[in-house]
Amino acid sequence: MIHETVADFSLPATGGKTFALAACQGHPVVIYFYPKDSTPGCTTEAQQFRDLHAEFAKAGAIVVGVSRDSVKSHENFKAKQELPFDLLSDGEEILCAQFSVIKMKSLYGKQVRGIERSTFVIDGKGVLQREWRGVKVPGHAQEVLDFVKAL
Repeated sequence: MIHETVADFSLPATGGKTFALAACQGHPVVIYFYPKDSTPGCTTEAQQFRDLHAEFAKAGAIVVGVSRDSVKSHENFKAKQELPFDLLSDGEEILCAQFSVIKMKSLYGKQVRGIERSTFVIDGKGVLQREWRGVKVPGHAQEVLDFVKAL
């Protein structure tokens, strides 16, 4: 998928908005997929993207988080963590399918379908430049920022 043009998509986002990739032309877009609002790893990851957000903005990048949670759940998570970027609700797994991030995972010994923590960077022309799959949270947001700055 790397260096392929990403098909346009739109999803409901926090703040009563609809996020559309086409509206981001000219800006790199960082899309990070995470399993669930307000869980420990997802909270830490969101905080790291939050804490580096001014740097992403300085590089012209738009950051969005995506999970299958409802917009209402996202609003609470965003407010509680003071996130300066939007969270997209993909309850029907449209974007999850587009980026192939749904995997079988083991949760308390049971097999469940869930989002594999993954991040994608799309350049200002809509071309996928980099992907990270099976992300480990510590230091990840900084690694993504370093990549965006080098674009």
